[in-house]
Amino acid sequence: MKFDAGSGFLAVLLVLPCMTAAATFNLGDLSNQVDNVLRFEKGKERDDKSRPQTVVSEDHLGAPPAFCNKLDCPEFKVVGHGTGYDIREYKASRWVSTTSIGIDYETSQHDDFMRLFNYISGKNEKKQKIAMTAPVINRIVPGQGPACANNFTMSFFIAPKEGQPPSPSDDKVFLSRLPVFRAYVRSFTGFANKDKFLSEALELTDTLRNGSISYVEEYFYTAGYDSPFKLFNRHNEIWFIAK
Repeated sequence: MKFDAGSGFLAVLLVLPCMTAAATFNLGDLSNQVDNVLRFEKGKERDDKSRPQTVVSEDHLGAPPAFCNKLDCPEFKVVGHGTGYDIREYKASRWVSTTSIGIDYETSQHDDFMRLFNYISGKNEKKQKIAMTAPVINRIVPGQGPACANNFTMSFFIAPKEGQPPSPSDDKVFLSRLPVFRAYVRSFTGFANKDKFLSEALELTDTLRNGSISYVEEYFYTAGYDSPFKLFNRHNEIWFIAK
């Protein structure tokens, strides 16, 4: 497939001026609210900061992979591998989502997470509680121009067992669907902040560009699987959608 080597790489670079200060997700104040739905993994585990990056090739067409932490995850099959990434094919899936536009990545993550968490906690037309799932994904559309306003769409997966999900009561929250899609997925460990996600995204775009592999250049996804209280063996991903 013909590929413009520069354009996808530059699309990601456009977001860098807006997201340069190092900062972790500001989720510490959520502890009292999410402790009952997110599993804190206890025990003696090896510090994942000392572990090299690994590519996870575990299929999910039945029981969720270990990195889903026993939560429901969207189903996928690994259909190939590249240097530092897997190629996954995902089944169609339902999500609950919210979008924010702005420069401040950290603030948008906190606000978007809270809107979605409130939805699954009963802030919907049926006042129905919905089980927490994994991953929390965030579609990032890099902003252009001097204002550099980025578009962030955060989503929680809705497991099929939930049936028809209730309509949100918050007008900033909406139900969405992802069709069957193929993604280039780069996995990494540790606590992920905005700079780490961008660094991993740049690594993946560089690999795809060097391999003349075509992918959607206008946006990319981040995926986080762990509670902020899980200290070791954390799992994070970058997704680029295949053309």
